Parts: sequence; C-alpha cells; structure tokens
Amino acid sequence: MLYFHLMAEKIADESNGDVADEFYYLLKDDIARVKEVGLDSFRFSISWPRILPSGKISGGINQKGINFYNRLIDLLLSNGIQPFVTLFHWDLPEALEDVYGGFLNPKIVDDFRDYANLCFQEFGDRVKQWATLNEPNLFTKGGYAEGGGAPGRCSIYIGNCSEGNSATEPYIVMHHLILSHATAVQLYKEKYQTLQNGTIGVIVNCNWYVPKYDTIASKRAAQRARDFDWGWTIHPVVYGDYPKIMREMVGNRLPNFTKEQSKMIKGSFNFLGVNYYTTIYAEDSRYDTGANLSYTTDSHVNRSTEKNGIPICESTSISWLHICPWGLRDILLYIKGRYESPTIIVTENGMGYLANSSSTMSDFINDNLRIKYHSVHLSYLSKTIKEGVDVRGYFIWSFLDNFEWTGGYTIRFGITYVDYVNGLQRYFKNSALWFHNFLKKENIASATNSSPLYSE
Repeated sequence: MLYFHLMAEKIADESNGDVADEFYYLLKDDIARVKEVGLDSFRFSISWPRILPSGKISGGINQKGINFYNRLIDLLLSNGIQPFVTLFHWDLPEALEDVYGGFLNPKIVDDFRDYANLCFQEFGDRVKQWATLNEPNLFTKGGYAEGGGAPGRCSIYIGNCSEGNSATEPYIVMHHLILSHATAVQLYKEKYQTLQNGTIGVIVNCNWYVPKYDTIASKRAAQRARDFDWGWTIHPVVYGDYPKIMREMVGNRLPNFTKEQSKMIKGSFNFLGVNYYTTIYAEDSRYDTGANLSYTTDSHVNRSTEKNGIPICESTSISWLHICPWGLRDILLYIKGRYESPTIIVTENGMGYLANSSSTMSDFINDNLRIKYHSVHLSYLSKTIKEGVDVRGYFIWSFLDNFEWTGGYTIRFGITYVDYVNGLQRYFKNSALWFHNFLKKENIASATNSSPLYSE
C-alpha cells in the first residue's frame, strides 16, 4: 500500500494508485508495445512493499511479488529488451513508517540492505543495471520539507502538515538515504557484481539553474541552488561528504558521516542517473527567516521560470516545465567537470500534458510538442556526447501515461495513451510513432558508423 493512499487530499484529483495502468495484468501486451516501438531497454521499479509487505525479511516474502518480477524480466529478455531496475521509487512499506519512522530512523539502512540483497539474489542473474534510489532529493524535499509528498511531514509554518520539522528532518532523511544507497552498493560489489556482471548507481533529479541576472549575487545563487538541490546527493557519493556551502549554511543541522561511512559512500556507484526536465532561474534571496528555518530556504535562493514577464524557455501546459534542451547539455558538462567525469545515464527526460475538463483523447494523441521536446533534447545530447561526456543511455518518461504521485492522473507524460475511463485501453500517441521511426533510422546508422542508440 502506498503511503499516499492515506492522504488523498494531497493528490490533485484525490485519486490513488490502486489500479493505475494495471501493468501487473497487462504486462505481456505492454511489453509487446515496447518492442513494437523499437526500444531496447525498459526501466521499471521494484515495489519494496510488493515483495516484503512488512518491509523486513523476517516478516515474510510475498512470493507472488517475486513471481511477477521474474515474469516481467523474462518477458523483456525474450523480446530482446534489457531490464533497468530501480530498487526504491518512493514506495516505502508503510509498516516501517509506522514502526520506527521510516527514513528518519537509522534502522532503515539495514532493512534496505536486506531488501536489496533479496532483489540481487532473485533477479541479479538477469538484471545487469541497478539503481538503488530514484530521486532521493525530490523524495526528501517533498516528503519532509514541503509536506506535499509522502509521508507528508513538514513544519507547521511551511505547509498543511500535522507533524514534522522542515529544518532538521530533510537532512536526517537524506543522510539515511545515502547510507542506504552506499550499503546496498557495497553489498552488491562485494557479493554479486563479479558473478552477475552488472552495474549499479543512483538516480538524481537535476534541474539546471542559471543566474537570473548578470550579477555576482545571481551567479552565486545559481551555484547554491545546484549544490542544495542535487549536489546534496551527488557530492557525497563522489567525494564522501556534502558540499562545503551546505556545511557552512546549514551548520549543525546537517549530519556528519563517520570516517568509515565517508569511505564507504565515496565512489559508491558505477554510473550516475540524471533525470532532467527543465531549467530554472536563480537569484539571491538573503531574507531573514527568523526561527522558521527550513531546507526550502536554507540556500537563500529565489527560483523562478520567467524574467520581466518572459518565460525562460518555450512553455508547456505544466507551469514548471519549459522546453530548455540546452540545459541538458549544460548540466551534463557541469557534472563531467565537477564530479570527475562519471559515466552517466539520462534516466528520465520527458514532457507532460496537463488534463482539464475539456481535454479529449485527440488532444493527447496529437502530442507534437512532445515530439519537439524529445527531438531537440536528443540533438543537444548528441552534441554533449561529442564533447566528451560519457553518456551510455537515454530513457524517456514515460512509456505509458500513469499515476503521477501528487499529480494523480491529471498529467500525462506517456508516449502511449491510457484510457482510464474505458477499460484502460492503450493507444500510441504521435510521439510513439516518431520514436519508432527515429529508432529505425538510428539502428541503420549504428550499423554503419556506430552512432549512439537511445532507448526507453
């Protein structure tokens, strides 16, 4: 059960993920569609509560859950599609939240290690690409600083939360997330990697930040935004500690790693997964928060998407999402320079359409703006690879329309339309047909000049 189920009022359409796309029952047809488009890799997440309802090995394994993922993995491989598996995509077993507070408690590290170990044992003979965590920075910000995401904790002066502390809890949770990640990576490298011949990494949401004004203050604000938003995760796994600016500005509210922990987390990845959607303006905001401290204001950055009434880039129907393909190039070049040229996989890139009362299926099927979005991002990605960034893959978000967390079913990111009213029928959108043609051309090109292939 998703913890969101308890908080319907925080979902845009007060829906839940109980039914969603029914991928559990329709996976054979859906994977046939993936193959039809021509995609050679499929990213999915294992649901921790689906295979361990209590969150713990001692509480029993749900064999039906294990069987489902085995069917999915085998079906993908039989169709020539490589599985890319994420271990934690925000659905913490509710039992662990109830018993000890979930990621607020260091006990979570051992339970996550045991869960990861079970997955490596059961699926690692066929899964060659693992991600420990999906967007721990967004999970932490939404769930423990702003309160809009599960488990809905924040300070009362931040949002509509019944409990929480936005000044301390986000930092504690991220600390335990990083330790959970590194512990799972250490286990994989020591026990499984040589035998199973796979790779493992972590996925981070990365908005690109640019100075709103050509001033030193705005330039420094953009750098702080990068460090606080995603350097918060990447810096520790590359260098063994949080960014220096966070240490300076957060002080003793930012937890410390022991020497042993720092050694363990440093270099705890084979690749970095980068989820990129858009670019945002940053400007300095040296306001006095008084006693109302929060992760959301600790960076002293005002974030915005327009200047003098002009959007930062081409707008979409989603207010925060603008089409800034050059931001993908800039962020990948930045990561290359600042974080020792890591291997990178673009694990999410995509554009959603916001539904309203007058929206029709035709409005979503004819998604030519999404085609433009992917086309220009792939163009900039190609340039970035030629400039020396070690990018190994590109995943779209997403293949199917789906339950978009706090957005519920009001936002459609898929290249395949799901009819939620009439039996969950699937229909390819124009973008799916575009990708089909694009990948056919790329396959021909790769046979002659080794051009990079992009896959979902």
